[in-house]
Amino acid sequence: MNLSSSVPASSHALAPYGWDEEWAAAFSPYGAQGLLPGRVVRVDRGQCDVVTGDGTVQVDTAFVTPHDPLRVVCTGDWVAVEPGGNPRYVRAYLPRRTAFVRSTSSKRSEGQILAANVDHAVVAVSLAVELDLARIERFLALAWESGAQPVVVLTKADLVPDAVTRAHLVQDVETSAPGVPVLPVSARDGDGLDVLAAITAGGTSVLLGQSGAGKSTLANALLGEDVMDVRATRDVDGKGRHTTTTRNLLALPGGGVLIDTPGLRGVGLWDAGTGVGQVFSEIEELAEGCRFHDCAHESEPGCAVLGAVEDGALPQRRLESYRKLLRENQYIVAKTDARLRAEIRKDWKRKGAIGRAAMEAKRGRWK
Repeated sequence: MNLSSSVPASSHALAPYGWDEEWAAAFSPYGAQGLLPGRVVRVDRGQCDVVTGDGTVQVDTAFVTPHDPLRVVCTGDWVAVEPGGNPRYVRAYLPRRTAFVRSTSSKRSEGQILAANVDHAVVAVSLAVELDLARIERFLALAWESGAQPVVVLTKADLVPDAVTRAHLVQDVETSAPGVPVLPVSARDGDGLDVLAAITAGGTSVLLGQSGAGKSTLANALLGEDVMDVRATRDVDGKGRHTTTTRNLLALPGGGVLIDTPGLRGVGLWDAGTGVGQVFSEIEELAEGCRFHDCAHESEPGCAVLGAVEDGALPQRRLESYRKLLRENQYIVAKTDARLRAEIRKDWKRKGAIGRAAMEAKRGRWK
């Protein structure tokens, strides 16, 4: 008989890794089969390390590795593991509460799941280099779409000692991240770590960002020890080599768990329309005042969005970034949706006809 179901979730050996009453209820059918609950802390080439009530074990994912890349076992998953055997196997994973997904760089435009069952998506941005607000908006779109609460951490804040300059940088990011906490943090000096530690103590957090953003240094600071390897970044552009090569889930001393990820060079959207809308919520709100319900905010009369740009209430850069992410997301979705592809082609033809008619009218006036 599996005793895991008879132990209160708060007293369970897996409680430090996020085990709760809901996970216990979801696992109960597998417990009745004699399987053990566990959480995936690392995945590497068909093998994964799973923390169970009896410690961390290495298991094979062959039984739950389908052709769909979004259904493979990933770091953060809660799984049902065989109680013994050589090799041992994962037999199933529990339905995910959240999932952080990006598109791959392959020509098939498949989705790649980076982490599962995450409560906070911590986007690390280095202050050692010039802020790339468009990239921050891209990360936030994926974070909102995942179902997690985003947090932007401006790392290496000690490199910007001037308080006024630092405040301006924070304000710039806050403008690009409505509804998202923005925290300047120095892992070297400890400034801001207490606030971040309080956030990460409340569940599962995933660290995201480019290589060289200081994620591993930040992870070590939160862990209170040098667990993750750290290498110096290049002074010329702030970039670094990938010190983290796999996604690792680690229990934090103050509560909660942290998933550290490799640096992400490419962050492609994957069906993230809702996330894009959340990042640019002020544009979505302005759009409600447009004369036409299908306004593209390009040249239409009575466009409230363009009016806000002209008045200086909305930065032109924000609108351009919004358009770019919407187009990219529409393209990705269309590659897997034949009906949407047909609608897009129809819309292109309609706009093309309008453009040709406008040109003919201009030529008529020139004659």
